[in-house]
Amino acid sequence: MAEPTSNNSSPQLALGSRKVLITGVSKGLGRALALELASRGHTIIGCSRDQTKLDSLQAQLSNLSSTNHLLYNVDVRSNTKVEEFARATVENELVPNIIVNNAGLINRSCKIWELDAQEFDNVIDTNVKGIANIMRHFIPLMISSNKGIIINMSSIAGRDARELIAPYCASKWGVEGLSKAIAKEVPEGMGIVSLDPGLIFTDMLLSCLPDSAPNYQSPQHWASKAATMILNLTALDNGTSLTVEDPGIVPKSLS
Repeated sequence: MAEPTSNNSSPQLALGSRKVLITGVSKGLGRALALELASRGHTIIGCSRDQTKLDSLQAQLSNLSSTNHLLYNVDVRSNTKVEEFARATVENELVPNIIVNNAGLINRSCKIWELDAQEFDNVIDTNVKGIANIMRHFIPLMISSNKGIIINMSSIAGRDARELIAPYCASKWGVEGLSKAIAKEVPEGMGIVSLDPGLIFTDMLLSCLPDSAPNYQSPQHWASKAATMILNLTALDNGTSLTVEDPGIVPKSLS
């Protein structure tokens, strides 16, 4: 695992501030959410596979606040790398209060028999096993304080099947099931939820809807709503499947 990118200063956290771990933090929803939360005074612990984008995000976070944000180059598909990541957060006294399992991939639109096996594996390994790896190593750290919220990014495709993206659908249905099952395993005081972010103009949506994707809300607009929702989640939400407010209307092409 690469050395963490961090701010040099580490002032005392503001009252009520949270330590929020976001996977897939370097672009799209993850990046927008990190910037939104940092602007509200919260500490970001992020990971991604793109060091260049991590470095540019670190610069943006530094401009927003002097909080000691930590960004790591981690592939969530690797259990070993995630284990190292968890150990590093302990060493830096940054065990998260909130985890947003945001890292995800979608397959190119095609029928299952037209899809290469490796592409299928990449989607499942990132979207399902990546979340499992994070929970495997971070839940025990959160249990020690008997509190914490984990948000696993789902999709409308994880609640209603969509043609031509079967691997993605399978992965998000898996996220829903994984979240509900583990919600039954964590102690009182913790919460595991699945969250459908809605339709947002990202590279992922662009790959599915190249013509209409630009008509949807920006990641920044989404993040302003999502951040408030995420910060207000409690253990009472444990096991629920939620959707960010005003998720957008699903086009007929995806219905």
